[in-house]
Amino acid sequence: MKRVVSIQDISCLGKCSLTVALPIISAAGVETAIVPTAVLSTHTAFSGGFTFHDLTGEIDPISEHWKKEGFTFDAIYTGYLGSLEQINIVKKFFDDFKTEGTYIVVDPAMADNGCLYKGFTEDFAKEMATVCAKADICVPNLTEACFMLGEEYKPSGYTREYIENILKGLSALGPRYAVLTGVSFEDDKLGVMAYDKENDTFFEYYNEKIPTSFHGTGDVFASSFTGALMNDLTVEDALKVAVDYTLESIKMTVKDENYNWYGVNFEKAIPKYLELLGE
Repeated sequence: MKRVVSIQDISCLGKCSLTVALPIISAAGVETAIVPTAVLSTHTAFSGGFTFHDLTGEIDPISEHWKKEGFTFDAIYTGYLGSLEQINIVKKFFDDFKTEGTYIVVDPAMADNGCLYKGFTEDFAKEMATVCAKADICVPNLTEACFMLGEEYKPSGYTREYIENILKGLSALGPRYAVLTGVSFEDDKLGVMAYDKENDTFFEYYNEKIPTSFHGTGDVFASSFTGALMNDLTVEDALKVAVDYTLESIKMTVKDENYNWYGVNFEKAIPKYLELLGE
């Protein structure tokens, strides 16, 4: 059985980060280890305030123990990192556990809709670019990519050339594959566009665009992509799976008259995920 380690926070309620990554990647038939970077009572979109317990001091001891035990990983997948200090610790973790067969997947979860999440700064975003530099695959949304690259953010009406330039800018940081999520050139379509630096080729895939938005869909996308990749799908096919599964999760949510605004019903969409994986 393949093994992934996911390095990101635990938001105790809110359907994001590790509470999304752990069940989705496990459902893909992949052993899922975790390194929690922080414990939050909820994710940061809750307006009433939230508790935050920093776990920076636990990351190195976990890493050292695992090195003594000789653990290896088929993929290292990072999401929300809580501080500049954690950025350097995580890059060291990459150096310690990266092997020839290990994928490093970085979701620089820190911003959306043109704004950084609470507690983050532009300096943090620039440092996050150094994490993407060590990745094989980085999967930011357009806001995160623009903050890392210092580019103008265009929420809509952008050209294909604009997206291609952003992707090439991301790949110039270091990763072979640069992926932008939430790309749309048509009012009724939404998906991804990616660039393979090694082959100098672009890839894009779109599906239905539902006129609503929910928190946590980026985590659903990155987690389902990583699980699909560990099922020996190509990067391109894994991206298709992630787009389709994220869409199914949104559909399951809007069908539920009692849905919560803070996350999607990814749990009810897991049968669709397994179908997409060919299970």
